[in-house]
Amino acid sequence: MSMKRLLLALGCTALWAVGTNLMAQDGGDLPPNAQPGKCYAKCLIPDQYDTVTEQILLKEASSRLEVVPAVFETVTEQVLVKEAYKVLEVVPATFTTTTEELMTKEAGSRLEYVPPVFETVTEQVLVSPATTKWVAGRADRNCLSEDPEKCKVWCLTEVPAQYKTITKQVLKSPASSREIPIPAEFKTITKAVVQQPANVQEREVPAEYRTVTKSVLRSPATTREVEIPAEYSTVTTKKLVKTGGFTDWVEVLCEAKITTSKIIAVQQALKSRGYDPGPTDNVLGPLTRKALIQFQKDNNLPAGNLNMETLRALGVE
Repeated sequence: MSMKRLLLALGCTALWAVGTNLMAQDGGDLPPNAQPGKCYAKCLIPDQYDTVTEQILLKEASSRLEVVPAVFETVTEQVLVKEAYKVLEVVPATFTTTTEELMTKEAGSRLEYVPPVFETVTEQVLVSPATTKWVAGRADRNCLSEDPEKCKVWCLTEVPAQYKTITKQVLKSPASSREIPIPAEFKTITKAVVQQPANVQEREVPAEYRTVTKSVLRSPATTREVEIPAEYSTVTTKKLVKTGGFTDWVEVLCEAKITTSKIIAVQQALKSRGYDPGPTDNVLGPLTRKALIQFQKDNNLPAGNLNMETLRALGVE
């Protein structure tokens, strides 16, 4: 198969650099900075993408309140249960009995933790933006050119954007606390009070006391706020950097260098990388061309010919 027939079969427009002059086989534009003795073809360059990673908020930062309970201390004190009085030896004093409420524990309060309330929401996150791509259609039957590549009809089609639905929690109401009162505690004591002091002969009777133990509030209950960090999810998207197409000139293997050993080496390299080029028979048949183009697409190489980038990627120099 001649070089020109090979390039046309692979969907390329070929150009050779001979001596110091360039001869265009299809009458189109010329490759820049061409070197004598090398061959060039204007073939399909794949789209180029960049992978973009961003953080998506799943759950907003919030806080919760922890209750620090009240602190009490136990104290003892002397409580008067019988007043001092005087008695007469002849006429004893008379007394009356009374009762009294004695507070043994002061009133206080405790704080009860009310947790935060969240609600679950969903939203659409852009994974891949909408793009366009060129798709080859059938050749124009009324085309006057002998070159079938010039008769092809190219259609610009839209590739819709892709979205991903994520679910996240949003703080509806923050954590809080509510105060619950604790009533004071009392103890009923009974004591005697002088109703009528003694007369005639007076004698001093000392007062009587009782030791009472009670709890006294030292520090009231409080709350402290604990921060809860926000939660994020990593989303990876692809961004189109450069649109491919039949736009770039690339260096290809010249016809004189397409040898039996070179084609066999290409077929063996494709097979070793998991592609099916068919039998190793020195023929660039449909299976070999299909495997070659698939390898070029998978590796973002200029597609459709034996260009030097592809040969280097295959390890065939």
